[in-house]
This record gives sequence, structure tokens and C-alpha cells, in this order.
Amino acid sequence: MTAEGETKLLPRPFMVLATQNPIEQEGTFPLPEAQLDRFLIKIKIGYPSKEDDKLILSRFRRDDPLEELKPVVAAAELMRMQAACRDVHVSADVEDYIIRLVHATREHSSIQLGASPRAMLALYHTSQVMAALRGRAYVIPDDVKYLTTVTLSHRIIPKAESSLRGSSAEQALQEIIDKVPVPVENNDFTR
Repeated sequence: MTAEGETKLLPRPFMVLATQNPIEQEGTFPLPEAQLDRFLIKIKIGYPSKEDDKLILSRFRRDDPLEELKPVVAAAELMRMQAACRDVHVSADVEDYIIRLVHATREHSSIQLGASPRAMLALYHTSQVMAALRGRAYVIPDDVKYLTTVTLSHRIIPKAESSLRGSSAEQALQEIIDKVPVPVENNDFTR
């Protein structure tokens, strides 16, 4: 991290979780594309259900359960898990699929600014993590498809006329996912 011209090393692992409230923007400014590109994924959670609201009221009635949170994994173990995910195999066919998805964002008629090389790497690495979470030592196209929108939606900019017509980055990405041919299942993704 660099602040006021002085570079400081951050502890590892280092993670930033940020929330965005689209209503209260007075006094805040949208992040530039280069900064948005540094966030790994963007998840829209929406409002909780009535049942979840009831649970929230119950859990926070007297105490703040967030103050009682305990670590579930040591920093060193998390670093080992991150390194292990980098060993998850990505076949040449799946790599090509990732590249074709990213390039399709750069050529889509309703996208002004497509996904960057950093976005491509993020999709690659999140797909490795998804495969590991699903108990596999190799990535399949469904891992990539599952993560394309959350990994790329904040990294592309729709054209102004597309936004005015109500088209979103998520819709453009879904069109791309539907259009870009998926590697066939008879390929051996484990090699």
C-alpha cells in the first residue's frame, strides 16, 4: 500500500470487503475502473426475506453476535489453502474458453469497455477455487460459467445507450455466456 508517497507492506493474507449502497451517494464518488478491477468479485445480495429479518431481530436483540466472532482458520493455513488452489488443473480447452469469454466482452455491441487481463486472471483463479470447493483437482466449464458474472460484471462498462435501454452488465455477460461455445464434455479436463 502507498499512502502519501510512502509504501507500506500489508500483512498477508490481506483482504478488503466493501459494501456499496446505491442510494446514499452524496459525499461519495464512484470508484474509477482501475480500482474496481482490483476487487475479485461482486455479489448482489439484495434484501433479506421476512424470515431472515425475523432472525436478524432475534440475534441482535440483546447482544451483537459479531463481537463474539472467532477465527475459523489461521492466517498461515489460509495461505496454504490459497497456494493449493493454484495447483488446481485448468486444461487448455478451459483456458481457451476463459479467453474467448473475456474477448467476447471486448467485442460485444452493448459493452463500451471489456474485461481486462486482470479480469481474465481473476476468472481463471476463481474457477480454480470453485473446483477445489467442489472437491475437484481440475476446473470444468461449469465452474467458469458459474463465476463469469460475479467476476466480470464490475469490470466492464456498458455503453450509455445500453444502460438507457435498461440493459445491464449482467445481461450482456449472460448473452456472452449463452453465445460463446462451451468446450464439449467428452474432452478430458483432468489433463
